[in-house]
Amino acid sequence: MGILKDKVAIITGGSSGIGRAMAERFHAEGARVLLVDINGKQDAVAAEIGPNASGFQADVTKAADVKAMVDAAVERFGRLDILLNNAGTDGVSVSITEYPEEEYERVLAVNVRSVFLGMKYAIPVMRKNGGGAIVNTASTAGVVGFANMPAYCASKGAVVQLTRSAAMECAHEGIRINAVCPGPIRTDMTANIPADIMKAVVGRTPMARYGEPDEIAKVALFLASDLGSFVTGAVMLADGGLTAQ
Repeated sequence: MGILKDKVAIITGGSSGIGRAMAERFHAEGARVLLVDINGKQDAVAAEIGPNASGFQADVTKAADVKAMVDAAVERFGRLDILLNNAGTDGVSVSITEYPEEEYERVLAVNVRSVFLGMKYAIPVMRKNGGGAIVNTASTAGVVGFANMPAYCASKGAVVQLTRSAAMECAHEGIRINAVCPGPIRTDMTANIPADIMKAVVGRTPMARYGEPDEIAKVALFLASDLGSFVTGAVMLADGGLTAQ
């Protein structure tokens, strides 16, 4: 059945891009998977993935929805072992002096508040199980800066530090918390970023190509499974060498 046999995983942003690749990879490795999304596609995607996948619609910026998401995983599958805080948005690409304040708040809510809320409600359940693993999707933009992306860079830097703080708090309880930082990945989200920006980012990447969503899913699998049993508080760069320069 694979290295995640009998494990239960929640994946936010699970109906597309990296989230869907995570769901497919984790399901293939034996996990029972709850795909969470706001767009209404999660049930259909879960049905396509397989019998141990289930959908749940939620706005992960709202505490009541996140609590309900965690409760649903326990009700449907009996436990919770893994949380992949993957939901995210890039926001508009404009100068910081022109950046709309309401857009800044929206990006931070989707990218940061959702991670905070996911950990807030998942950790108590994992404590009852005697442990667990959380993987937060950050970005290379949380490690290095990109012009005209102030909200995205700020939000992903916050995810990195939230990960480290929570990992320090929970390490003695058998709950490992790590972050994965993708570089340029071929998804619908990167397709919406201005082409000149993405061309420049890929051009600066030593491997000189986009990454594929499953390449990030495999990093998350390592961090969430017993393969990464001595890894917590890590910020795992998966960026084709972009930040090694």
